[in-house]
Amino acid sequence: MLTNFFCTRNYMENIYLDNAATTPIRESVIEKMQAALAVYGNPSSTHSFGRTAKTAIESARKVIAKTLNAHPSEIIFTSGGTEADNMILRCAVRDLGVQTIITSKIEHHAVTHTVEELESKQNIQLLFVDLDANGSPILEHLQELLKKDNSKKLVSLMHVNNEIGNILDVDTVGNICKENDAFFHSDTVQSIGHYDWDVQKTPIDFMAAAAHKFHGPKGIGFAYIRKDSGLGCMISGGAQERGLRAGTESLHNIVGLEEAFNCAYQNLEEEKAYVKGLKKYFIEEIQREIPEVKFNGLSGDINKSTYTLVNLLLPVDAQKALMLLFHLDMKGIACSQGSACQSGSGKGSHVLTEILSDQEMQKPSLRLSFSKYNTKKELDATIAILKEFVAS
Repeated sequence: MLTNFFCTRNYMENIYLDNAATTPIRESVIEKMQAALAVYGNPSSTHSFGRTAKTAIESARKVIAKTLNAHPSEIIFTSGGTEADNMILRCAVRDLGVQTIITSKIEHHAVTHTVEELESKQNIQLLFVDLDANGSPILEHLQELLKKDNSKKLVSLMHVNNEIGNILDVDTVGNICKENDAFFHSDTVQSIGHYDWDVQKTPIDFMAAAAHKFHGPKGIGFAYIRKDSGLGCMISGGAQERGLRAGTESLHNIVGLEEAFNCAYQNLEEEKAYVKGLKKYFIEEIQREIPEVKFNGLSGDINKSTYTLVNLLLPVDAQKALMLLFHLDMKGIACSQGSACQSGSGKGSHVLTEILSDQEMQKPSLRLSFSKYNTKKELDATIAILKEFVAS
C-alpha cells in the first residue's frame, strides 16, 4: 500500500523549495543504508555479527569527529536535533548545576519549549537576550545578562536561524561565555553540513545536528558534548553511546548519516557556491519582478545570512494571504509559511512575531530554501507564479 502511494506521486514534476524543513536523500546514502540493513547483529553483542555492526557505528563516529576536529567520544548519536537539544538542556540543569539559561525568543521550539518547561518545573531562571531590528542577538546585552548574578549559567543560541537565516557569530559568543564561566550550547541543525566547524577553535560545549538537513535520512542526528563536561544521560537502560543514550543503535540510519555527512563536506565548497548562486539569482530576479517584496531578517543579504534560504514578505492583503500556500501547492511548489515544524499549528511564526509589526504580520511571509538539486529554471517558474498571485 505504501509503495503504491509513493509510486502514484511524481515528485519530479513539482518544485521543491522547502530544504530547510528537510532535504532529498542522496542516492549514495540510500545505497549505503540498504546495505546496512543486511547487517542484523546487535551492536552490543560480542559475537562477530555484533562486532560488525559496532565497527560500522564507530567508523561513522570517527568520520564525524575528525571533520569537526572533535574526539570520537564527544559524538553521541540521537534521533535528531530535537532530542539532542532536549538532552543537552535538561541534563545541563540536572548534572551541571545550571541555574540560569540565557536564550532568545526566536530559537527553534526544541529549545524554547524545553527551557520554558525547565523554568516552570525546575525553577530555572530564564533570561532572553534582546534582539536588534533584524532578529540578531545584541551581544552587549548578552554580556549584561551573564554578569547579572553569580548563578551557574548556560547560553543557548542557534548558529543559523531556521526561519530567517541570520548567522550568529559563534566564535564571539563562545568567547563571551568562556570569559564569564558559562556553558555555551548552539542548535546547529541548519548549520552542520553547510558550514565548516572546528570545535577546538570555537569555544563551544554542546551542539545539535540532524542528518535530514544535509541530504541524509530522517530520525537520526547527533549531539556534540565536550569531553569531561559532566553531562549525564537522558535515556536510561543500557550502556550504548558511552552510557549517554541507552537503546539499540539504528545502524542503517547511522550509516546513512555518515554517508550524507561525508558527501556534504567532501563537496562543500562546490555545492555551497552553486546554492549561493541560486539564492543571489532569486533575490535579484524577484526584486525585479515584484519590486514591493521585502526580505525578513537578514535573509535578503547574501553576506549576512545563510546561503540556503530566503524569507519573503509579499505585498498582499490579509484575506488574500490565506490562499497563498494552497495556491502554491496547487501549482506544484513546496515551501513554508514560517517553519515546517509549526505550519500545522494554526499559529503565526514566533520568529516573525518578534521582528515584524502587527501590520506586516497580516501579510504573507514565505520561506523558500534551496539545495543542490534546484535549478534557475525552477526559480524562474516560482517567481512567475508569485508575480501572478500578487497581481491577481
